[in-house]
Amino acid sequence: MRSCRAQNDNFERCIPILKGKLTLVTGAGSGVGRDAALGLASQGAEVVLVGRRVSKLEETKELITANGGRAVIAAADVGNLEEVKGLAHKVLSNYGIPSMLHNGAGVHGEIKPIVESNPEQWVNTFMINTIGPYLICRAFVGEMVKLGWGRIVNMTSAASLAPPRGVNSAYAASKAALNHFTRQLLAAELMGTGVTANVIHPGEVKTEMWEAIREDSVPSGDMRRWVEWVEQTGGDSPEKSVKLILDLLKPESNSITGRFLWIEDGLKKPMPSWD
Repeated sequence: MRSCRAQNDNFERCIPILKGKLTLVTGAGSGVGRDAALGLASQGAEVVLVGRRVSKLEETKELITANGGRAVIAAADVGNLEEVKGLAHKVLSNYGIPSMLHNGAGVHGEIKPIVESNPEQWVNTFMINTIGPYLICRAFVGEMVKLGWGRIVNMTSAASLAPPRGVNSAYAASKAALNHFTRQLLAAELMGTGVTANVIHPGEVKTEMWEAIREDSVPSGDMRRWVEWVEQTGGDSPEKSVKLILDLLKPESNSITGRFLWIEDGLKKPMPSWD
């Protein structure tokens, strides 16, 4: 605070964007979800950490509190309707209405042709990547509208825009469906409420998902080349995703909704979407 005053900066800019607000992050136990939770906490928000692995959520909470932030753990499987209902009741009853939802939970699923795929794993990929954000938004968005301001950020992938690779059907299709849900349905329904909804591609980040793909014995062709490319370049920094998320919180982003957004200077150049 003192440094801002010393520089005669606008004092309001020194106040954390989310001070006094509640945010909810799914997939908060690792990867970009964890980084998003840390970034939101740095802006003054109390962060509800959602995921299936409590030990991982505890690690995220420790990182947040060590930096003076506030976080609570609410373990849940976002693809399970009853667990999401329980999550919503717990959050709304004990902590309040989230001003922001970051749907970061996601799985890649198996990398196989459809005829060789495991139906349970294929469906589970959709349950987490697409149905999960739907259930989370359904549970909270009505209350968010009452606040008159809010942000929904759904984590998508460039795979949803890329030409078919032949062995990536569940993941690519689940993210394409998430795009459509966010743009055509969620953002359109929320127009004029003060709540916006967008999807973002986080870049080529070395997350647990990337490691799982690397360790899979099946990947070849484009998938193998992608894994090697990310390894050789070191991948994109998760901080780029955090910056994009925080930029969406600013007043100048009030009109940005229903968009497919890219990080700044990412390894992958933006691809045509619907913009």
